[in-house]
Amino acid sequence: MSTFLEFEKPVADLTAKIIELKAVAEGADDGEPAVNIDKQVEELESKIDDLLKSTYEKLSPWQKAQVARHQDRPHFQELSAQLFNEYVPLSGDRSFADDTAILGGIACFREQSVIVIGHEKGRDTEGRIHHNFGMSRPEGYRKAMRLMRLAEQFNLPVLTFIDTPGAYPGVGAEERGQAEAIARSTELCLELSVPIIATIVGEGGSGGAVALAAGNRVLMLEHAIYSVISPEGCASILWRTAEKAKDAASALKITAQDLIELGIIDKIVEEPLGGAHRDPSLAIKRLGDEIFDELTGLIRMPPAELKHQRNERFLAIGAAFQQAS
Repeated sequence: MSTFLEFEKPVADLTAKIIELKAVAEGADDGEPAVNIDKQVEELESKIDDLLKSTYEKLSPWQKAQVARHQDRPHFQELSAQLFNEYVPLSGDRSFADDTAILGGIACFREQSVIVIGHEKGRDTEGRIHHNFGMSRPEGYRKAMRLMRLAEQFNLPVLTFIDTPGAYPGVGAEERGQAEAIARSTELCLELSVPIIATIVGEGGSGGAVALAAGNRVLMLEHAIYSVISPEGCASILWRTAEKAKDAASALKITAQDLIELGIIDKIVEEPLGGAHRDPSLAIKRLGDEIFDELTGLIRMPPAELKHQRNERFLAIGAAFQQAS
């Protein structure tokens, strides 16, 4: 059963009633008449669907941030298992270490060989610690760059999946050139002559996200978020308290709906009713279909046009914001 968020309490209450009814039916003695709960369960499930629809149609930016961070949303390991055949992970930056906050390798996507790169947060406590909660160190971005160069060498499209609060801010990471690694990764994304499709699947936080998201197409799951800083971080800077995170989330324009209007992303991928965490398999399938549609068009473009289109795309974003200011 999915973990319920604070604003989903009415849904949680109805779900608890269904569980209680099923427990009563299962607990009836063999000699007693069978308890028919099908109609009651069907009515409660219909109410749950209605509640989820009405609730998720009007989520606030802060609530979307909570959904984007839900522990049951599809992570890179689930994405790679369902979307790709013959996935072969490649590790290490060939310089310092292997950073498990960013995973990647070569794979087959619907009969097309591709390079895949993505953040991995980890599913349980042990996994989160192992993957450093999806917060990469410099060696993670240098591994990503190694894979991008491999894609360039063998003319393979690059698919990236972003889900990170931001790059790891530790002393060791800064000593090993965190900012430089992020800048170099972003630069390399813009220089490649192969197609790049980036997808924000959960959190797209700060430069740690942009380093993998400078693509020809940027997709975003319906309830994902993408921002220059986390709402909590923004609130701490502007108001000296993280309690203003809700206000910061609204001001930052972090939702997919805001970002497509601003021209930051190209397409919103619809999530299952109640969020991707309620049906990860369906969410991944829908994402795969959208990526396939985008990739089909991009692989027909000449290398020079791919690079030009990508650069123009991001220059246009800068020009639009400069004009707005």
